[in-house]
Amino acid sequence: MNQIVKQFHFGSEGKEKLFKGIDTLAGAVASTLGVGGERVIFEDNNGIPIVTKDGVTVANLCVMEDPVENMGASMVKQAAQRTVQDAGDGTTTATVLAQSLLHALSTDNDINKREVAQAIDTVVNLVVKYLDKNSKLIDDSMIEEVACISTNNDMELGKLIADAYRAVNLTGVVMMETSKTGETGLEVVEGVQYDKGFINNHFVNNKANNTCTQEDPLILLIDSQIDTVRQIQRILEHVIKTKRSLLIIGDVDPKVASTLAMNKNKGNIDINIVPAPTVGVNRKEMFDDLALLTDATVISENLGDDLDLIDLDHLGTCEKATSTFADTVIQINPEAASRVEEVIESIKANITKETNPNKIIKLERRLGMLSAKVAIVQVGGNSDIELKEKLDRVEDAICATKAAIKEGVVAGGGVALSQAASSVKTKSLAEDLVASALHEPYRVILRNAGLPDNLITRKNVGIDARTGKEINMFKAGIIDPVLVTKSALKNAASVASTILATNCIMSNLRA
Repeated sequence: MNQIVKQFHFGSEGKEKLFKGIDTLAGAVASTLGVGGERVIFEDNNGIPIVTKDGVTVANLCVMEDPVENMGASMVKQAAQRTVQDAGDGTTTATVLAQSLLHALSTDNDINKREVAQAIDTVVNLVVKYLDKNSKLIDDSMIEEVACISTNNDMELGKLIADAYRAVNLTGVVMMETSKTGETGLEVVEGVQYDKGFINNHFVNNKANNTCTQEDPLILLIDSQIDTVRQIQRILEHVIKTKRSLLIIGDVDPKVASTLAMNKNKGNIDINIVPAPTVGVNRKEMFDDLALLTDATVISENLGDDLDLIDLDHLGTCEKATSTFADTVIQINPEAASRVEEVIESIKANITKETNPNKIIKLERRLGMLSAKVAIVQVGGNSDIELKEKLDRVEDAICATKAAIKEGVVAGGGVALSQAASSVKTKSLAEDLVASALHEPYRVILRNAGLPDNLITRKNVGIDARTGKEINMFKAGIIDPVLVTKSALKNAASVASTILATNCIMSNLRA
């Protein structure tokens, strides 16, 4: 086996190169932060200019020619990407925090690595506790404010996203798709969110947002493992012949799944596989609900069904199914909606009669899934450039609003994080440096707006970057989801700790 020759970089020489890559990345990403942040224009693979103000998009495009510089940038990108996975937003904050922590803790050689690691852990834990303690649960009036901030203060888009969450009673599903008419609007449809996603990325057919979307798919519900392709051969032949898509909800042998994924990638069949409900007391009820929603018949060997005799009549359907790695949203047909209403009324009646707390919880979970709706924000634009930029902002806002509903909000504009850092009673130089570094997002927001970055210690009071005046951030509606702030902090701290504990860097030797 041929091995790639490595270049070695030790100590300060290696870290200097790492930091150069990090500074280049952070400079590009930080320029977009806050109301005064500016857009970035980049050239795509075809030489077409694209405009964006989305931090993670800018970060993903930052590829350095020098391998060590690129390694530094890539490690900070990981903090941003994990923040997106955790909270859906906060990528720019995570990048700014990682850079700030690295520079603050690399300036004093008298602090050993053990002290640095302990200081980061201590301060981050104290700051997270402060944020949790000072967060507020979101109410209806705050939803629009969170959405507006995440769309870069686009009042029209912010109101649209807030209306979408109101339409699904805050707890339903809000999705985004490109408008077929070019107009931006909102559509509410009957549907449910099933808490299982595609089994691997080979089933993705929309690379832009990493989803598998199927229009009018046939649906096969299997409460027993599919061990061979032969067991579903008749179904596969039918969907190939009729050019229909197939969604399998059930457990599939890995070899069978690999075979189907390979055929999907070759364009032979449009298929997606989503795991069956988790084994337990609710598995049967979940399958029954899915059958009700899709008009499919659940195939189960435990009930005497023979997998080798699966018939086309067992298949169900829906208007649309969209899977991510985490869940699947099923938009149901109007006929199914009427059937569901009857079951919902039955469940409500059972809840009022039931006295067992565990059974009540189980019934309430079923009711929550069956009574949910799906709001679809349809995004349009006058050009591909405008559409791409708007899609980025809408996606961030949907995720940020969801995070705010989940855990609450804190004062925005970097104020909560800055004041949390000020509240920490530091016990060492290392802890003092960590706490000081956490003021940077607040300062960057003010610098981007052309304002002095003076710190304010009065609780929840900060500078409005639009006017330069001191305000109460909550009263002014400048708020951030606490989950986003915490995720950005934790991921930035994790990457900074790893880089600061590095002494040897090995990169591939370029010809």
